[in-house]
Amino acid sequence: MKILEAKKITKRFPGVVALKDVDISFSTGKVHCIIGENGAGKSTLVKILTGVYKIDEGTVKINGKDINEDKEIIKKVSYVPQELDLFMHMTVAENLFMPFSSSGFTSMIVNKKNLYKKALPYLEKFKITARPDDLVDNISVSEQQLLQIAQGTVNQLSDIILLDEPTTSLTTDDTVRLFEVINQLKSENKAIVFISHKLEEIFSIGDEISVLRNGEKVAYSDINEVDIPWVVKKMTGKEINENIKFQPKDVAEEVILSVNNLTGEKFSNISFDLHKGEILGFSGLVGAGRSEVMHAIFGYIPVWSGTVILKGQPWKLGDTNYSVNNGLIYIPEERKQQGILSNLSVRENASISLLKKLKSFLAISKNKETVIVNEIINTYNVKTASQNTKIKYLSGGNQQKIIIGRSMFSNPQILIFDEPTKGIDVGAKEEIYRLMKSLAEEGIGIILISSELEEIKKCSNRIITLYDGKKVGEFPTNKTNNSTIINSIMGVNKI
Repeated sequence: MKILEAKKITKRFPGVVALKDVDISFSTGKVHCIIGENGAGKSTLVKILTGVYKIDEGTVKINGKDINEDKEIIKKVSYVPQELDLFMHMTVAENLFMPFSSSGFTSMIVNKKNLYKKALPYLEKFKITARPDDLVDNISVSEQQLLQIAQGTVNQLSDIILLDEPTTSLTTDDTVRLFEVINQLKSENKAIVFISHKLEEIFSIGDEISVLRNGEKVAYSDINEVDIPWVVKKMTGKEINENIKFQPKDVAEEVILSVNNLTGEKFSNISFDLHKGEILGFSGLVGAGRSEVMHAIFGYIPVWSGTVILKGQPWKLGDTNYSVNNGLIYIPEERKQQGILSNLSVRENASISLLKKLKSFLAISKNKETVIVNEIINTYNVKTASQNTKIKYLSGGNQQKIIIGRSMFSNPQILIFDEPTKGIDVGAKEEIYRLMKSLAEEGIGIILISSELEEIKKCSNRIITLYDGKKVGEFPTNKTNNSTIINSIMGVNKI
């Protein structure tokens, strides 16, 4: 049964038609997947369906009632955002049931003992190991993500659950847990809207699929009647060769970075060499220590013992300014929290780390800034209306290109990419891969951390595997099969 129907939805912003004549509907007991490139209109559609934006044309009806005429009917929709939106200094149970009025708590004063007791079945359902009285700030990012999803299912009024990139911070095991819960919600006759860039997930959990491109719905199908190439072509308007590789050619013998027995809080005795012009992949489960090792080299976190050598010279640890000034740049996983200043413009984000280059006497030269930012936009094919557009309005792929572009003006010798395509669509991923390959072939050493095995294999010349904070394998990519790498990151085959 159709519970939500949107017809001829159109939404305009100054100079942009974000959605045009979109028809879409969701039925109870089904998982409806929505996919499209960054900028296709998915976020705008989500904001309309959750009542954040008003439509310029068209209608949205829930159970036959227009959401503009019945303001309460929008409460039928529970939205779980991609970005974590929890109260970090409140408990797991408090976060789970907020707002209390929608979770069945009618009293003005909520009894904490009762609150914790009621939380237990939900934590068990999602296999969340945290206790109800744990502070959210003290649990893992993966469990925070599961908690946020659980929160979306608690609302007693909701019949439609909208999940926006729900597996971004989840391990493989956590994703399996989530899919079990989604199937249970289907059996409870809930309508599930599932937005994801991960095509394998869509084909694993979806019943039907709608594809958006440039603000229009360009395709709809039952999931079992289509395949991945069909979806990619509908999304991008072109064929994408899934088998193409982006490994740099002619990697130099010269070692530019040598790490020897590096030990810190979450890793021990890590040793590896990075060659000039190489992409070196780091693979491992969440918590294996991949990012922590790179944080230590870059200077974010302390090193207990071990050494790092850059081009034959001892490396100063514990100083991020030293790292940047000496050619080692870290591009973080959490782009929105750590990579950009979301309320500033493209121009300000592109130039923020280049102020020394832009200084003219006692002030920043606006002319120099404009020239450099235009060079970044043109060189890296950044799609933006202008330099003055707030960067938060750019797609994830274009935000990433701004980060890479400004990094290149620091004359890096080494770039560390931590989950560089997180939250980025398949077309933009290929652009990032080509960019990494091009940078490596210019002589830059690149370290690639990724949770996606196919991404690691497409781009890396060699792959290093970590398990429980230790290096457990090192493999030439083109001579190693998937099962060998998977066994290694699972701790089955150790060196």
